[in-house]
Amino acid sequence: MIGRRLPLRRAAVRFSALQRLFIVLAIFGPGVITGIVDDDATGIAGYSLAGAHYGYVLVWALIPVCIALIVAQEMGARMGVVTGKGLADLIRERFGVRITLLAMVTLLIANGATTIAEFAGVAAAADLFGVSRFILAPAAALVVFAVVSFGTYRKVELVLLAVSLVSLSYVITGFVAQPHWGQVAQGAFVPRVHLTLPFLTLLIGLIGTTITPWQQFYVQSAMVDKGLSERDLRRARADVAVGSTLTNVIAFFIIVTTAATLYVTGKPADTVTDIGQALEPLAGDFAARLFAIALLNASLMAMAILPLSTAYAICEAFGWERSVNRPVREAPIFFGLFGG
Repeated sequence: MIGRRLPLRRAAVRFSALQRLFIVLAIFGPGVITGIVDDDATGIAGYSLAGAHYGYVLVWALIPVCIALIVAQEMGARMGVVTGKGLADLIRERFGVRITLLAMVTLLIANGATTIAEFAGVAAAADLFGVSRFILAPAAALVVFAVVSFGTYRKVELVLLAVSLVSLSYVITGFVAQPHWGQVAQGAFVPRVHLTLPFLTLLIGLIGTTITPWQQFYVQSAMVDKGLSERDLRRARADVAVGSTLTNVIAFFIIVTTAATLYVTGKPADTVTDIGQALEPLAGDFAARLFAIALLNASLMAMAILPLSTAYAICEAFGWERSVNRPVREAPIFFGLFGG
């Protein structure tokens, strides 16, 4: 009898551990997605230009930026999990309708401009692949709208998490570029600042493209839409910490890739299209293709998340129905804002 019970007990322990693993994986999502999407077309352009124009000099900036991003995202996750309300909802409760209206108009303009930049990212990827941008950009918009509008939050999240794995191709590209790792380490741990306008502008841009307003609105709303409660707070914090770290790891490898190729050889590059085209003769066709694929992937994810953050925030601010889990007919303003 004892011999029979032991295997059952071990099986129960293994099953319990497996259950815990699935619970942890089920919690992860909003923070990781927000982190990966942060490396969108504008982010890729900023990190690429940092490496192309200044080599490894700006790598050190990613460390304090990562810490600041974790702090900001953790606050958003905590407010969402504990209150069960999005950021716009809390702004309206605390500051009133007028301040909320001003905040929403500002967010709509900022997110709208950034969403246009994501379409530009798709167009740049189309150029790198030799495909018409007038075909790929509208097709991408239709696919993104269909995935979000006709799925549940969990299904959309799973799609975005799966697609986000493509962003890890920047890590591969970084090693393919064969950087001088000693110089990389020096750039990471020996801060250097050039007191010139172009350098300071790029440094400010690097910070601004990593810590953005839409992230705070989206991560808090997504925590609410996912239905997380206070008992999930520890895992929610881990989610945003992992996502924020991934943001800066990918940024690190983008800077390293362009520093090891464009900066070392003195190749001029002012756009992501220039960078993608310049990588091929320097790092090989494989690296150039990976760069283009990751750019397209990042733009597609951001095309989904930025309009979602806008729709979440505005609908929260004015008390309209909002949730990816709702059918389009039950939340017409939410999906109308997203589609628009």
